[in-house]
Amino acid sequence: MDRGDDLSTRADVEAEHPAGRKFTFPSALTVLVVVTLAVWALAFLVPPGVYDRNEDGAPVQGTYHRVDSDQSFVDRLNDLFLSPVNGLYGVQDAETGVVGPDLAGELYGSAGVFLFVLAIGAFITVVFATGALDRGIGRLAHRLRDRGALLIAGVMLVFSLLGTVEGFAEETLGFYGLIIPLMLALGYDRMVATGTIILGAGIGVLCSTVNPFATGVASSAADISLGDGIVLRAVMWVVLTAVTIAYVIRYANRVRRNPERSLSGFLPGDREHNAAEAAEPPELTRLHQVVLVLVALVFAFMIFSVVPWAGALTGDAEATPYGFELGWSFPQLAALFLVAAVLVGVVARFGEQKLSSTIIQGAADFISPALVIVLARGVTVIMNNSQITDTVLHSIEGAVSGTSSALFAVFVFLVNLPLAFLIPSTSGHATLAMPILAPLADFAGVSRAVVVTAWQAASGWMNLWVPTTAVTIGGVALAKIGYDRYLRFVWPLLAVLAVLICGFVALGAVWT
Repeated sequence: MDRGDDLSTRADVEAEHPAGRKFTFPSALTVLVVVTLAVWALAFLVPPGVYDRNEDGAPVQGTYHRVDSDQSFVDRLNDLFLSPVNGLYGVQDAETGVVGPDLAGELYGSAGVFLFVLAIGAFITVVFATGALDRGIGRLAHRLRDRGALLIAGVMLVFSLLGTVEGFAEETLGFYGLIIPLMLALGYDRMVATGTIILGAGIGVLCSTVNPFATGVASSAADISLGDGIVLRAVMWVVLTAVTIAYVIRYANRVRRNPERSLSGFLPGDREHNAAEAAEPPELTRLHQVVLVLVALVFAFMIFSVVPWAGALTGDAEATPYGFELGWSFPQLAALFLVAAVLVGVVARFGEQKLSSTIIQGAADFISPALVIVLARGVTVIMNNSQITDTVLHSIEGAVSGTSSALFAVFVFLVNLPLAFLIPSTSGHATLAMPILAPLADFAGVSRAVVVTAWQAASGWMNLWVPTTAVTIGGVALAKIGYDRYLRFVWPLLAVLAVLICGFVALGAVWT
């Protein structure tokens, strides 16, 4: 699952590799500590400046001006020391704009998103503890075992759907033992199984519609609703998922017709599998069926609760909300997933002790991405208090001024590609980048939702191939194929996806 430190869990799969690799990329937490220190040091060199603000608090283009900083060295040292605290529950003073834990004003920290991540972690862990999701996917794969193209499409569609709504990614590592034998028995190679799993979930995360760990965190940092831009993202998800499935099936058919064209080759015994002899997973029990229905209903209700239906259906972002719209945000969604976790546990008859311990374990498993968000927000507090955020914004404004809205949207996608590699945490990347990119959208006359879409597409595109992600490097290790061969397999698709993404975000910028 794409959870912040999610796809950046480098060391999780080191044991799968042959001995000899000594360097491991640092975790997202370590990267953000380095970023915090670097930004704090750079704040001494970057001149402070501010924009005038409108009634909504957004910067007014063309009003940037330099100011004198009244921060002493001790003040700056205190900001560094308190940056994680301010990142969680720092409050911004309405008059001075300074953020601190003991001030009066509006919450600037990420406490709401922090609790939401822990709540959805508890819910997902409880669901997996029932065994319903694993068994459901296993049953689907086995049922389609004698229809190769349909098996590929079915598994990829399910993984993509889970990826787009809840960031399903790392959980796919557990399915290689099931999918690889089925694909080999149908005359395919290990690359087909690898592409089905990595690309199936990855394209869903790339086209996240309401994925809380990508779209949710980015929308919060951009100060917009989770449902803003969902129409564009949904269309992207349909088209890019179809293209990706077709790409994998095309390669699979080629290998089936001519095994010598396999990019991964075949290991001893690979050609001896028989689909009819594949072990059949146990049947779904009534309990598993009920749990799967509950999960579908919870995510469907989440989508309903956050979508601005009036704006989505009329095309007018300023349309008066319909009476049935809930307009929920992170506080309500956190409560929803906590209640849903308890409900699933009760339905599964966990008992009080097992349910309590599973919820606690789920929150504990997600503390890393939650802390990543806090640390990243702490960096923005340092920039805010030293008054260099607007200076950085002004420098980028000069680079994009005069560009069309479509070109601006493509620029956002491209500039986030290297950032996605340097800041591998999805949540941390969003929390750091959005305070700069969202106001830029205002200057360019582009919806902030388009910026969120372009950002998450860049992050998702990189995570389809970079070797520093557990999903990619762990997947090729479990499939026993070379990483270089995986790159040969995936690069044409990456090129096609990049062109389509640029087209979608450009269209979205013009359309909105």
